[in-house]
Amino acid sequence: MENSICTKREWHKKQAIENFNDCWDLIEKTDRSQDDDLRMIHTAHASRFHWGEVGTPVEFARGEWQISRVYSLLGMFESALYHATVSLNFCKENNIGDFDLAFAYEAIARAHSIGNNLELQKKYRHLADQSAKDIEKESDRNYFKSELQHL
Repeated sequence: MENSICTKREWHKKQAIENFNDCWDLIEKTDRSQDDDLRMIHTAHASRFHWGEVGTPVEFARGEWQISRVYSLLGMFESALYHATVSLNFCKENNIGDFDLAFAYEAIARAHSIGNNLELQKKYRHLADQSAKDIEKESDRNYFKSELQHL
């Protein structure tokens, strides 16, 4: 076992990344238990907390997006919409575009979908689709479009 000492900043970054990845594994798990669902909520928030200590607005936007995705998966409309809106605000206030902006719109559309607000879901899905045109990397754009198809 490696004994290494890291700075507080390095520790927060490591925790942010590990929690994000653990959460993503749970998002993709097809047979989540109730305990898994609770762990998914906690790891999403933990990741965002640690990014809040050492990250940039890009990581903040992505963390809020992940939290929104978790709440959408669990059918928790108000929490999903809240965190999706925070993600979009980070993008707008910091001129963050590309797939982060597209995914922020997607998160709001997804939240409205579970909240049965079909007009708002359509509006934000359209904004997400329009934003996808500005995703620079073709592989990122294709991945985003595949995610948008699941709405």
